[in-house]
Amino acid sequence: MSVPIVGRRFAVPEPLAPGELAIEASSVGVVIDGKRILHDVTLDARAGEVHALIGPNGAGKSTLLATITGDQTVTEGRITVAGRPLQAWSARELSRRRAVLLQHNDVFFPFTVQQVVEMGRAPWQRTELERDDDEAVAAAIAETDIARLSGRQVPSLSGGERARAALARVLAQRTGILLLDEPTAALDLRHQEDVLRLARDAAAAGDAVIVVLHDLNLAAAYADRISLLEQGRLVTTGSPAEVLTAERITEVYRYPVEVVTHPTSGALVILPIR
Repeated sequence: MSVPIVGRRFAVPEPLAPGELAIEASSVGVVIDGKRILHDVTLDARAGEVHALIGPNGAGKSTLLATITGDQTVTEGRITVAGRPLQAWSARELSRRRAVLLQHNDVFFPFTVQQVVEMGRAPWQRTELERDDDEAVAAAIAETDIARLSGRQVPSLSGGERARAALARVLAQRTGILLLDEPTAALDLRHQEDVLRLARDAAAAGDAVIVVLHDLNLAAAYADRISLLEQGRLVTTGSPAEVLTAERITEVYRYPVEVVTHPTSGALVILPIR
């Protein structure tokens, strides 16, 4: 699914079909400075689903996501994006196929929130989707509840406000694949729920979403599939009910928990035993 030049403009990549393979990591291993960070990890993400990556600190979640974004070179294995090897995509092509939200989104220059969100539309310059810029930016600002911040300079914002501005930029990009690294880390309760609801809505609209999460209850409530990592190895992948058992979470996180079903929503709830 290349993005060839047509005259002086660029063609738009075809959207993924429901259930189509969006991301595939096959037997991925990573060694950094002589230390093995990932061991033979295989997983995939499909259009229309939220796939959460969970695990204790140091499990390799962010490193795995970095291999998928292309920010971390794999030592073994391969990554494909929309059926093509990651290395076969140019930077411009990738910017139109997947959007990335990193853990750290520090902006030191005095850009306004509005300008930062508008940056998400840069990949679509000189394409037919350029006409959607204003609507995409306005929608992303509304969805992330930052309209009142649009004129503020980003360095003046709190950590949570910066995180929401960064998320708005990613949503405005409208690529069909969202790669989110701990998007709820700096957010209060309401905005944590809002972010995962937006991820869920994006998947319902046909996007493939991979999200790194620390909060097991958010993963249980919003993910279609969960991959659990421990010390750089994939423990298991499956539905929330398949992955989030009390025995498995107690073993991997080395702390006793119980897993109950919420009486109203039916969602799984993971409770530490204190």
